[in-house]
Amino acid sequence: MRFAPGVRRFALPAFGAAAALSIFAPPLAVVALAAGAFVAWFFRDPDRRPSGPGVVSPADGRVSVVREEGEQLRVGVYMSATDVHVNRAPFNGTIERVTHRPGAHKLAFSKDSERNERVDIDIATDDGPAEVSLIAGAFARRIHPYVAAGDDLSRAQRLGHIDFGSRADVLLPPAYDRDDLIIEEGDTLRAGESIVASTER
Repeated sequence: MRFAPGVRRFALPAFGAAAALSIFAPPLAVVALAAGAFVAWFFRDPDRRPSGPGVVSPADGRVSVVREEGEQLRVGVYMSATDVHVNRAPFNGTIERVTHRPGAHKLAFSKDSERNERVDIDIATDDGPAEVSLIAGAFARRIHPYVAAGDDLSRAQRLGHIDFGSRADVLLPPAYDRDDLIIEEGDTLRAGESIVASTER
């Protein structure tokens, strides 16, 4: 199993504590071992392939936002504690900017999360400008983009990850409209695999 960067920073202290506590306090050692195992599982990074043509989901989780923003559509995916937290590129393109915006840490599925800390990734695609936003949640404090301005992106490529909870949004290129959407609010998606929108149906 592949893991997202940073897993050692959180998992190794828990496993170390479990080893030390096993001598003096076995019940606490079990708790520490379980915590380390949960962290390792949380940082899992499975391989993914698109299930068809079109825009793929940037995140595992539930669709929490579908709305129009000018001539473009925004789709937000809320990641719960049980979801994979490695984010994927929804389409091919070239990174124009990667911008970190400090902010609050409200629950990622709430309306207040619009003011949360985030990293916005502006992407030039063949269908026009687009954006992926990695948004911190109530407990997440670190957003880790894997890409930089000037990088070429391939659909379903790993974009980054967020420690312990959050949301990922994709602002679709102007070429897509509501008739091209395959999803709706409440649907469950898999990053890099589930199709969000397609013009090839």
